[in-house]
Amino acid sequence: MTTRRTYVTTTIPYVNARPHLGFALELVQADVLASHRRHRGDEVRLLSGTDDNSLKNVLAAEARNVPVAEFVDRNARAFAALGTPLALSLDDFIRTSADPRHRVGVEWLWRRCAAAGDLYRKHYEGLYCVGCEQFYTPAELVGGRCAEHGTEPQPVAEENWFFRLSRYTDRLYELISSGALRVEPAARRNEVLALVAGGLHDFSVSRSHTRARGWGIPVPGDPGQVVYVWWDALGNYVTSLGLGTDDPTYSRWWEGSTRRCHVVGKGVVRFHAVYWPAMLLSAGLPLPTDVLVHDYLTVDGRKISKSGGATVDPVELVAAYGTDPVRWWLLRDVPRVGDADFTRERLLARADADFAGGLGNLVNRVVTMAHRFRDGRLRRAAPAAGGAGRPAAADGAEAAAVAGTERLAAVCHRVRGDVDAALEDFDFRRATAAVWRVVEEANRCVDVTRPWELAKAERAGDRRAGARLDAVLTALVDACRVLADELGPFVPESAARIAAQCAETDGRLPAARPLFARLGEAAG
Repeated sequence: MTTRRTYVTTTIPYVNARPHLGFALELVQADVLASHRRHRGDEVRLLSGTDDNSLKNVLAAEARNVPVAEFVDRNARAFAALGTPLALSLDDFIRTSADPRHRVGVEWLWRRCAAAGDLYRKHYEGLYCVGCEQFYTPAELVGGRCAEHGTEPQPVAEENWFFRLSRYTDRLYELISSGALRVEPAARRNEVLALVAGGLHDFSVSRSHTRARGWGIPVPGDPGQVVYVWWDALGNYVTSLGLGTDDPTYSRWWEGSTRRCHVVGKGVVRFHAVYWPAMLLSAGLPLPTDVLVHDYLTVDGRKISKSGGATVDPVELVAAYGTDPVRWWLLRDVPRVGDADFTRERLLARADADFAGGLGNLVNRVVTMAHRFRDGRLRRAAPAAGGAGRPAAADGAEAAAVAGTERLAAVCHRVRGDVDAALEDFDFRRATAAVWRVVEEANRCVDVTRPWELAKAERAGDRRAGARLDAVLTALVDACRVLADELGPFVPESAARIAAQCAETDGRLPAARPLFARLGEAAG
């Protein structure tokens, strides 16, 4: 059987300030996709990094009277350090100003597109948003302001290099509409198709050395120009693999991957679903297979951003409440479509309801009963001859026990496929809900089968009650193990705790112990 190979990337953020919870959302989403595919047997590579070569970074450094390189290094280290508090399974991290792989690949890509006849110089005058690092036409502005940042773009006039994006209009429309280049969710795909159908215009791919303050990668053969930051940044997905060198990593992970998935925010869809595929078409390179788009996190209705004033520090959140509560809120409460408003109260309420009140209570309840009624040792009954299920002459209690364990087994059997389907649709809320159905059904199984009554009947001499009790306890412990297994990509620390609580040593479960504290009480 051929092993699937999956390459997952995040965007690379500007380092004009320290990281915020909005980017943590993207990191965690990408990590879950990568970890899930590893768990299913794929070979996986997960990449993140930082976009260092931005005028936005230069201006932020100047405003603080700090040398640009020093400022960029300091903030880039903060982004790279997110891997530990967020429990990320990153395989690679690239910095566009410091990684020697990057400039080589950018220059190779530039020359390849130039050889295709897709780069030319011309004088241009336009309205430039430094926040977006993008030119806008007046029609694209809202009340004369950038819709993303709420600022008035600056008028800029200079001669730059341009890329013939218009040449690829029809091809891009065909690729996206056919699903060969998959953009999810559908609302974002429709936005991209409308943009392409409206006609694509060539875009500027360089800035003058003077306006860039000399920061960035010089245009090959034209040192008076610096490669446009988006051209520079988008290339990281292949420069990190050794594009333009003899490194076999590129052929293995870009050309040889079954899936090449970019996880991006809604504000940068056009760059990833239009500009980047056109650049690759020009260079004759394979395209990404998936552009997976998330919406924004907000605080009091305002987008979380590094420069907009509304920000939440993910490292501080993890220090206060732990890694998994932060990851779980980002995955369980943030919708597939639509912005999500963050508050600490919502994070604490979700953690206490699902970890302490849900998972923790279930696992503790099950293991406690296994020790109380069977000294922690499970007794698995041999399969019935012919695969017979519910006994024909079962009494009410026996029928309830059989039905309860059958329903639980069915939910446990379905959860793998349900999680796979949800993550294939880039729907983390649906995926976590699929896992949570196991918790709900396991609790329902306890309520229906009433193991304590089966134990009482067994003590009174009812052997069939004892057999039913064994079947119920085994089914419940198995369900907890399924939870540990399926939760691994989402909340790895919590999954490991559940797995340890349900792991037998010499045929005996460890003594029950509380797995999760109530964060709301600690915070109070």
